[in-house]
Amino acid sequence: MTSPLRTETTAYGIAFIGGGNMASAIIGGLRKQGMPASQIQIVEPWAEQRAKLDAEFGITAQAEPGATLSSAGLVVWAVKPQTFRQAALQAGPHTGHALHLSVAAGIRSGSIAGWLGTERIVRAMPNTPALVGKGMTALFARPAVTAADQLAVERVIQTTGEYLWLAQEEALDAVTALSGSGPAYVFYFIEAMVQAGTEMGLSRAQAHQLAVETFVGASALAKASSEPLETLRERVTSKGGTTYAALTAMEQAGMKQHFKHAMHAARQRAAKLGDEFGAD
Repeated sequence: MTSPLRTETTAYGIAFIGGGNMASAIIGGLRKQGMPASQIQIVEPWAEQRAKLDAEFGITAQAEPGATLSSAGLVVWAVKPQTFRQAALQAGPHTGHALHLSVAAGIRSGSIAGWLGTERIVRAMPNTPALVGKGMTALFARPAVTAADQLAVERVIQTTGEYLWLAQEEALDAVTALSGSGPAYVFYFIEAMVQAGTEMGLSRAQAHQLAVETFVGASALAKASSEPLETLRERVTSKGGTTYAALTAMEQAGMKQHFKHAMHAARQRAAKLGDEFGAD
């Protein structure tokens, strides 16, 4: 049976520059979908992380980029924004023929194209639920990226969850603020709910289970329902009841405005990353 990941772009293998959490999430998805370890290369400078990748996936990562990268049809850039340029200049001489997929926050595709000397660049903004196959990834392709290239990227990204394509690269900064950073917001609220639950007499284990499953269930309902979020919220909120008291306290504290302000701060930081570590 032919692997669902075998396309003209991916048939000759995938290389990862950087082997951290996001790379591991994608690699894990690829392995579950049947891609052999022999078709996956990883460049990871940290010895401890290389050992972890070998133990988890059976892949011996390289400490530095080398000529073997030339066999990869797709190169995934999973490096920190501040190290992207240096990594690109080191690996670029071996990857000019490949399709490139960047999951680095903030670094614009124009900078990447300049460093690598190719226009076949796709930028992605994934999030950490990709680690459990529940990720949400936004994608932007430069004009030189073909329909076949896009299909190859989709087949890789869908192993980690869902995806959507954007027409404008600038929208990725908003995506970073919403879904890229979003899991941290959810964890923040779960932390607060657990703390409040323990203050009200529940055990920590009980409060944790109740809080996590409430987020899981509410998210599933929001996804399955065709009704507006406002309607779903109102159905839980009887005037003068317990939910009404909680939401009124939140409104009086200006929580919604503070939360939106925080998201705008995240978007602005994403844009600054491109200015700070990118190059036109």
